[in-house]
Formats: sequence, C-alpha cells, structure tokens
Amino acid sequence: MRRLFCAAVILAIAVGPVAGRTDDWRMMFKSFYEDGLRKTGIVGSSIMLIREGTIIDRNFYGLANIDKKQAVDENTIYHWASITKTFTAIAIMQLRDRGLLKLDDPIIKYVPELAEVHNPYGTMSDITIRQLMSHSAGFRASTWPWGGNKEWHPHEPRDWSQLVAMMPYTQIEFRPGSKFSYSNPGIVFLGRVIEKLSGEDYEVYIDKNIFKPLEMYRSYFDTTPMHLMSHRSHSYSRAGESLKPGRFDVDTGITVSNGGLNSPFPDMAKYFSFLTGSPANEGVLKRSSIEEMWKPQIKISDTESMGLSFFLEDSFGRHLIGHSGHQNNFASHFYIEPSTRTAYVVAYNTFVGTEKEPSALTDQLDLKIKNYVVEKLFPR
Repeated sequence: MRRLFCAAVILAIAVGPVAGRTDDWRMMFKSFYEDGLRKTGIVGSSIMLIREGTIIDRNFYGLANIDKKQAVDENTIYHWASITKTFTAIAIMQLRDRGLLKLDDPIIKYVPELAEVHNPYGTMSDITIRQLMSHSAGFRASTWPWGGNKEWHPHEPRDWSQLVAMMPYTQIEFRPGSKFSYSNPGIVFLGRVIEKLSGEDYEVYIDKNIFKPLEMYRSYFDTTPMHLMSHRSHSYSRAGESLKPGRFDVDTGITVSNGGLNSPFPDMAKYFSFLTGSPANEGVLKRSSIEEMWKPQIKISDTESMGLSFFLEDSFGRHLIGHSGHQNNFASHFYIEPSTRTAYVVAYNTFVGTEKEPSALTDQLDLKIKNYVVEKLFPR
C-alpha cells in the first residue's frame, strides 16, 4: 500500500539548522513523536535518523508484544510489507545490468502464462516490465480478487499454480501505460521473472545479491527463523476501545516479492545507506541505475510521480523519493532526499482506525510525522 506504517519507524534524515547549534531538536522531536503515538494508541514503534550513512538519532517506543511484555528495542524485527517492492525492483535492475533482460521487454517473454489474461486494449505482448515496475500495466490492485478475510484462509496465495489458475479470469483494467494504478500482482510477476532468469527462489536471490553484500544478516522473508523469534514484533488493530492482535509471523506465500520482507532497524539502516549513496555498496547496483529508478515514468498528481517502483514527490520545496508498506496491521514509510543524502522511514505495529478504514488514525499520524521531519529536520 502507498501511505502506511509498521511497528517500527526508521527516519534516515539530516540534522536541521537548529541541530548545528544544540541538541534541543532531539528532545523536541522525541516529545512530538511519542506524544503522537500515545494519543493515537500505537502499541509499539521505533525511529532512527540517518545522514550520509550515519545514524544521527534513534528512539524506541512501547511494546513489540503485549502478552510477553516485550519492549521495542533496536533488535525488534518488523514486517516491512510493500517496501519489499523496492528490493524486487533493485533485483530487476541487477538482471538488466547483467544483460539478461530489457525494461521494455514484454512481460510474457518471461511469464508466458500471462498470455491467458484478457486484454481488451490490445495483446498481452504490449505490456512491458517497465510498466509493471511503474504500476501502469493495467492489472488490478489486490492479489486475490476475492476472499482472504477468514481466519482459516491462507494470508496470501501459496503457490504459483493458484495465480496461474486465475489468469483466464483476470482482465487488464485500462490501456497499459496510460495511467498509474497501484498493483500488487504486477510485482508478483516481476518476482517470477527474477526466479526464471536466476534459476533461484526469489528469497535466495535477494539474500545472495542484496542482503549479504549489504551485511543485512538478520533480514529474511516470511516466517521467522528460530534464532530470531525472540525479537519478532507482533501486530495489532485498534478501533475505539477494542484492541485485537493480528496474525503472528505470517507467510506471504507466492506473493513474497510483493511484501514478504522482515528486518530489524540496524539492517534497514544499511539499506538506506546504500540507497543514499554509500560508495562501499556500489557493487550491489550502479549509482546510475539507482538514479534511473528515481526518474518519473508516469504522473500520479500535480506533486507526485511514479518511478521504477519508487514514488517521487515534490513537497516543502524538496524532491523526495519514497515508498510505504501496509500489511497485517504493520505499516512503514520512508522518504529520501537524494540531494542531501537524507532519508526517513517510519513504521508502527498498530493499525488504529475504524472498521471501514482500519488504519485511518495511523495514517493521519504518519502524515504529521512526515510533515514535521521534512519541514523542520531536513537540512536547508
């Protein structure tokens, strides 16, 4: 999902003008941040500030697990949901840079099963990898077109054969390339491309080609390894006085490339150091390829465009790169300002809202934090 929040917050940011003279900004932001969490009813959250690969500040709030009275700390592992999409996109760019694909190749060249999808605007060979990365290919938003809301249902489809079985009942909803429309299935199909070209499971490829080079040794997909289970955060939903736990330690199945990432803050700080230009990580992906991903592909609004799996936004007189995650009561959000090598990520382990809008109040808090950080703490 686009504007979301997880049981953790990473803010990779640069210190503002006031911070050059005093540390008062740290206390002011900590007070603002924690006051918002308390008033909203967030169970647990964390925040880190980073500039040019260096953590400037960090705070941890509340509980990772209520039943265990487990406090949030720097080792707490959160589910990052759709921020996973940015890792999938980086893997696609790696394969492109190795000469194994072109961004304007038709997707059915690598996922021939998609030929069964109904495209009233042309043929499926018209839809490209680039359009999938920019959410302009015309696919629906949700992975499942029905179901998934019962406790006994799988959290997501488990097998590729389940998605293939739905393809003859799927249609392209608008002319490919004509507009932006966020699509989870489109990213799942990119995950399939990675597996077909690399000959490895998606999780293995990402671990070998992104996690290991960035020394993200405690990052993983789906269910938690036993040696990390003590650090795994639970998730919760709150509506009025009612607080309910989400599913614990879910498996995103075949949709892993769309939203299966789990990671603690120190690992994610390494990821944002890479994105903001750490020279030591040039081997993971060329800087020119990262910057290519941050060029507009399709317009969303007057202030927002879609790049290659990254959102581009102009606000407060700044050009920002971002993405968010939203799944199973976890939510996360980050922004990067490339010109100052500054970034921020925010996450919570609680959806607070109503039955119709489960995360409405969490979303409102997230926007307030974003506005505070970008306006007051990013460097001038």
